[in-house]
Amino acid sequence: MENYAAGLSGLSFIAGQWQSEQQQVFHAFCPARNEDMATPFYNASLQDVESACASAERAFIAYRGTSYQQRSEFLHAIADEIEALGDELLNTTHLETNLSLARLQGERGRTMNQLRAFADALADNLAPLHLHYHDAGEPNRTPLPKPDTTLRFLPLGPVAVFGASNFPYAFSTLGGDTAAALAAGCPVIVKSHPAHPGTSELMTRAIAKAISRCQMPEGTFAMLQGTDHSIAHQLVSAKQIKAVGFTGSLTVAKALMSTIHSREEVIPFYGELGAINPQVILPQALASARNLGQQLCASLLMGHGQFCTSPGLWLVPTHDSDELIAAVREHIGDAPSDTLLSPSIIDAYERDTKAVAQCNGVQVLAQGHKSAPFHAQAQVFTCSAEGFINTPMLHQEVFGPAALIVHYDDEQQLLRVIDALEGQLTASIFGEQAQYQPLIERLSYKVGRLIYGQMPTGVEVCQSMNHGGPYPAATDVRSTSVGLEAMRRFLRPLCVQR
Repeated sequence: MENYAAGLSGLSFIAGQWQSEQQQVFHAFCPARNEDMATPFYNASLQDVESACASAERAFIAYRGTSYQQRSEFLHAIADEIEALGDELLNTTHLETNLSLARLQGERGRTMNQLRAFADALADNLAPLHLHYHDAGEPNRTPLPKPDTTLRFLPLGPVAVFGASNFPYAFSTLGGDTAAALAAGCPVIVKSHPAHPGTSELMTRAIAKAISRCQMPEGTFAMLQGTDHSIAHQLVSAKQIKAVGFTGSLTVAKALMSTIHSREEVIPFYGELGAINPQVILPQALASARNLGQQLCASLLMGHGQFCTSPGLWLVPTHDSDELIAAVREHIGDAPSDTLLSPSIIDAYERDTKAVAQCNGVQVLAQGHKSAPFHAQAQVFTCSAEGFINTPMLHQEVFGPAALIVHYDDEQQLLRVIDALEGQLTASIFGEQAQYQPLIERLSYKVGRLIYGQMPTGVEVCQSMNHGGPYPAATDVRSTSVGLEAMRRFLRPLCVQR
């Protein structure tokens, strides 16, 4: 196919070499044309997984000994090499995902920025993370002397990272988990996502150049291509792997966690698994109902609903909401259809939206256009608060441009809806919050990020960001996959006593 990156090898990157032990192939898919692309990619073998893990274990001894300054220069070099890929990277990813070039340019910038953020923190001796604590000894204390103790943090060891389908840069090969692990001093083995294998290869070329440029040890980074699920399970069960970073579906996460729990040494699994991200519309917010309805629809349609923070649940007062409902009906009715990332995601979207429409008490409020059978059509449904509370299926994420409006009669019914929610990545509140403290308190215990007057799509890379939440939004409520605090996932404390 024209414009697909020339010279792609289709191979995995192991111990500093492009290689594969077997010739079973798969192909990238072009969503815009609804067809496979010709370039073959080779499934990594189980032997390839063993080789990558052994190489990462050897590299760990040298890489953990690098200075903060050396790692800082390395991460800056990776960002430089990503930028040097230029339009070849953008065009390749566009063909593999059909995400807009503007969206991809923004995500590429964010990916480079998060690498540089970790690099700058390292250059600052990790001062923002406060990773060094000292308690002076008191040898003359009675009845027993107090020892001198220092708490410091060590890298865990080789880390397995799984690329995400919906963020080919920011949560994939050289995304946040990879950046955080490398910053912490851990080698990384990436299992690339088969939805964008060419993108993964180009990003791997970038880090390979940075490894050479900065003279980092062979095995500091590896990338495994493949569609065979056994590769993923062998990777997380390998004794050399000491932690896993994962962004994807709850179903796949559960399967990988089951494998991890069968290990002799159970290791951390940091999974970010999506959410329905409730948007709470308080009565006062209906004063600007039309504008708010348009904002909600725009947020839902961003990336055609393929964000983990997409607003999938809108809690709207039963009374005085006609103008907001009309705005939603109009905006969604005008929405063009578009592709999703893969045929399996399209199939799941069609299946899930049909299941929602068939639930008792659910009505279809609005549907967008559908110009091709392999496109996803935007849809917004409505139901009552009681219907939502009593229908567990409505609490589940529908990945794609779909949302559910739940009408509540009063504050007490709204609180019951909040109590029925599972863990979420985000929630937004629109309207005067001062008189709704019980709502804010209860919602705080359901989410990882509480947002006032803003849409949830978009995650800032900064020290104070938390991208995670109570299960099933994420597997570890104490950690974030975005921001400098993500480094803590791949460190362990060591107390030195004298």
